[in-house]
Amino acid sequence: MVSGTFKHGPANGYKHTHTIIFLHGRGSNADEFAGELFESEASADTTQPDQDLTIPAMSPNIRWVFPQAPILRSERFDTEMSQWFDMWSVENPEEQSELQRDGLKQSMKTILDTVHTEEKILPRDHIFLAGISQRFATALATMLAEGQGGFSGVLGLSSWMPFANKAEKEIANFSQENDGQLRLFTALRSLYGNEDVQDDAKQASPTTIKATPIFLAHALDDNVVPVENGERMQHILRDAGLTVEWHKYADGGHWVNEPEGVDDILRFLKRCMSFSDD
Repeated sequence: MVSGTFKHGPANGYKHTHTIIFLHGRGSNADEFAGELFESEASADTTQPDQDLTIPAMSPNIRWVFPQAPILRSERFDTEMSQWFDMWSVENPEEQSELQRDGLKQSMKTILDTVHTEEKILPRDHIFLAGISQRFATALATMLAEGQGGFSGVLGLSSWMPFANKAEKEIANFSQENDGQLRLFTALRSLYGNEDVQDDAKQASPTTIKATPIFLAHALDDNVVPVENGERMQHILRDAGLTVEWHKYADGGHWVNEPEGVDDILRFLKRCMSFSDD
């Protein structure tokens, strides 16, 4: 049985200042993923030996929202599974990449619907988009398809660049000048977009997209999504002019490195939260 959207926080007695929409990976579900993420711990503080070092305890002002992926048929494995879009290979996402498009379009609409719901509570610059593996690829495609940016931050773990070959070609065609940037992000919007996630009255906004901080992390021993996929993604995003903080860890598998990776995530969140509160 598949769960629905799972929500947590802020902690009792704390003001709700920010929201993180965090998207689980392929084959998982919302509440299972949230439970595993919330068990991840930061480095111990020797001055506070009894401190709760889990992620939600270290960020008590945050409301966490975990949307649930639909059940879709896998062409490769000939079975139904929880996934945001079908794909042939997470090791090589470019293989039969057109399998991804229909499910990706529907999932982008789901994400933006969630964003718009949360925007009724807090402004967008107090909202983070985050995801692991396939779901971060979806979140990133959503931001580029909508073409507006403006989030407090975007955080991706163990992921890859969707339609990387086509994205690289678009970037190579445009300069970093102002007019070139507008044409580039308009082209990327077209690459990832569809009528369900775009407001035709608004053109792409390179300034707000480029101003959105992006945190990417990947473990060298990830045996599901090779670290080279993450490396390629961060290079593509930087070549497009986006602000990327890239972290590689010796271990951690297809997950969050502990405690160093958790420390880095918390530092990123704290820094972005301080910017949006200015």
